[in-house]
Amino acid sequence: MPSGEKDLPVIEDNRDGTVSVRYSPREEGLHELHVKYNSEHVQGSPFKFHVDSISSGYVTAYGTGLVHGITGEPCNFTIATKDAGAGSSTLRGGLSLAVEGSSKAEISCHDNKDGTVSVSYLPTAPGEYKVSVKFAEKHIKGSPYSVKITGEGRKRNQISVGSQSEVSLPGKVSDSDIKSLNASIQAPSGLEEPCFLKKLPNGHLGISFTPREVGEHMVSVKRMGTHISNSPFKITVGEKEVGDASKVKITGKALTEGVTHQENQFTIDTREAGYGGLSLSVEGPSKADIQCKDNEDGTLTIGYKPTEPGYYIINLKFADNHVHGSPFTTKVTGEGTNRQTERIKRQREAVPLTEVGSQCRLTFKLPGISPFDLGATVTSPGGVTEAAEIGEVEDGLYGVNFVPKELGIHTVSVKYQEMHIPGSPFQFTVGPLKDGGAHRVHAGGPGLERGEENMPNEFNVWTREAGAGSLAISVEGPSKAEIDFKDRKDGSCYVSYIVQEPGEYRVGIKFNDKHIPDSPYKVYITPSMGEARKVEIAQFPDQGAMPNKPQSLLVTKNGAQGHLDCKFVAPSGQEEDCFTDLLDNDTYSVRFVPKEIGIHYIHIKFNGIHIPGSPFRLRIGKDEADPAAVSAAGKGLEACVSGQKTDFIVDTCNAGAGTLAVTIDGPSKVSMDCTEVEEGYKVRYTPLVPGDYYIAVKYNGYHIAGSPWKVKCTGEAHAEKGTIQESSSVVVETVEKIKSGEKGHQGPVIPRFQSDATKVTSKGLGLKKAHINRQNNFTVNASTAGTNILYVGVYGPKAPCEEVYIKHIGHNNYQVSYKIKDRGDHILLVMWGENHIPGSPFLVTMF
Repeated sequence: MPSGEKDLPVIEDNRDGTVSVRYSPREEGLHELHVKYNSEHVQGSPFKFHVDSISSGYVTAYGTGLVHGITGEPCNFTIATKDAGAGSSTLRGGLSLAVEGSSKAEISCHDNKDGTVSVSYLPTAPGEYKVSVKFAEKHIKGSPYSVKITGEGRKRNQISVGSQSEVSLPGKVSDSDIKSLNASIQAPSGLEEPCFLKKLPNGHLGISFTPREVGEHMVSVKRMGTHISNSPFKITVGEKEVGDASKVKITGKALTEGVTHQENQFTIDTREAGYGGLSLSVEGPSKADIQCKDNEDGTLTIGYKPTEPGYYIINLKFADNHVHGSPFTTKVTGEGTNRQTERIKRQREAVPLTEVGSQCRLTFKLPGISPFDLGATVTSPGGVTEAAEIGEVEDGLYGVNFVPKELGIHTVSVKYQEMHIPGSPFQFTVGPLKDGGAHRVHAGGPGLERGEENMPNEFNVWTREAGAGSLAISVEGPSKAEIDFKDRKDGSCYVSYIVQEPGEYRVGIKFNDKHIPDSPYKVYITPSMGEARKVEIAQFPDQGAMPNKPQSLLVTKNGAQGHLDCKFVAPSGQEEDCFTDLLDNDTYSVRFVPKEIGIHYIHIKFNGIHIPGSPFRLRIGKDEADPAAVSAAGKGLEACVSGQKTDFIVDTCNAGAGTLAVTIDGPSKVSMDCTEVEEGYKVRYTPLVPGDYYIAVKYNGYHIAGSPWKVKCTGEAHAEKGTIQESSSVVVETVEKIKSGEKGHQGPVIPRFQSDATKVTSKGLGLKKAHINRQNNFTVNASTAGTNILYVGVYGPKAPCEEVYIKHIGHNNYQVSYKIKDRGDHILLVMWGENHIPGSPFLVTMF
């Protein structure tokens, strides 16, 4: 109540799946109503409402649409104008309404002819809205109302179609040349964007770009950072070429109404609108399939196919600006698919800070595996990689234990049979967290990849790096899920869900109401395994075999009745059948020949159902590209300014060849490109609208450590903001890169050592005097001097000495012996890394 006291309403069960809440207020002012189910707030709770002491004769308003709502669904409220005297009829203009918020909301009113007016408005984006109700130019009591609009249950799909201006530049170019060149274009206002280079049919170099301004543009074409001859080039853009969204024509009814389960089509004509990319997104109760057909005459026919009825929001942008009428609100009617959703929400506390020298642990659950095949490493911020210890905490629950030696972000890699487990590589911050939020949550496990009906499907969620917040998990599909949640109190938790029917499910994971990276996950739930449960692998090929060599495995039926079928899927996505032979009544031999390097998936089904553990992963080729060895750095991952080109470098040295995919999600699409540089790949992008951008960098399908990055963009808007996030991406097949030190020297990277040679001590007769043809000894103690390599050399009057022997006797203590043959003084050098230890070089005299 407004006084701060609590009051209990009367709750009645209506025995039809609904509950009535009755309440007689005793105070005037703002009340808060908490509605909880199993001690969790229901969606929209706490609800706020205003209690008036005004009797009839004044205008009042009531209804849920003044408190909360859901995007894409009408919000309703009622205004009572009974006995309000002159101006009470809506026709006389006595009432005025306004809705302000994060989207344009259509308002409709209906006079009920009984002294009340029904009002409905449709918000298209989540956020806080202000609803103003005025009577005779004055706010009524309680107005403006603050309304919370949530975006729960919205699904979107988007496509982009490029239409760019092509310009030929002077000078011929070869295909191999183009790969080493990159280009950017600067508009008269100073806006600079990357643009694409191509070889035109006549052999000339051509660029393609989206013209945004009229006037003289400068095109810089560079090779490894230096301009090519004649660069920068000047290009003049005329008025007709600049993309103008207001000149795009649209025909067709599908932008105002549609029907489920069928193509709803409309036509877009951009012939008079200049050059520009077209982007379309459809957001609503279901993810609508979008089809786009180019009619080859400057027009496009677009069709979308929703599966659930309701209101959909269609954003249509040309040259990064909304076309006339966008975003469109479309009412879709027809039958739904009867999908059911179950949600749980849990508060996550921030985990206590870890310090240097304290015991750190990262836990995960992987049921039914052999712990001998698990391995873990930890890479410190300084670049030193060490093996970490893995222990089984309880059945199927494992912990990676390590003691950090420095503050900052560590990378923890956990591998099973030499392949990263789902969720690995992990980020682990020692000391205060740099940035929290949904983009720092990791999730992984079999229950996000596949599952079986009536069986627990399990996965892990790691929220340690995200800080405190609410974690919401939803499972949507043909049947209602039972969700079980176990908090491990160390920043990780374990989720298991059971569903009753097979089919395609979506598992959504949100942190503070935002989807985590890669959520929602598509999971295919298979029918009950039945006989397939008995079948198991008796022998599996070794990981890391070479391509084009036949591989075989043995499958035991263990008395199961039915037929076996097998196929394997190569990294490129190509599927091939395996040869199966029955060796005896119970054992099959399965043979196949992998032709590519990378991870192959072997699908083994019995009676059409995957056997336990299928699909199995087999790595072909010795050096699998390792996402944990890839790093990214640069200004473009820290902050950016709208309309200004920025970049970052992805370092793929020593990570092997693989597929690099970079995606940038944000308030607008970005112009981006990726070019090869010495240490890896340089990604350049230009944001056009201020706001938060999320940059995800994946290597062979795994996020690299630190991905995704949240980058704040400031500055003026150069395009219109959409109502939803828009994404741009680039994919590159990388070549193997090796860091080269001196010219021509190629090899592994030496770790960055942290050491202090002044703390090394040495003692022994061999530091001052030596016997000819006898072992001369001394000891070196570097236990307090950090980590490095001990180098010892002895140089005589004529040549280096015969032999030097170094033995490490533990804890950075070394025993050194050497033997000399020549008479005369010798010089003894003892170095810890690149620095001499105290006293070195020593002068050694002969006995």
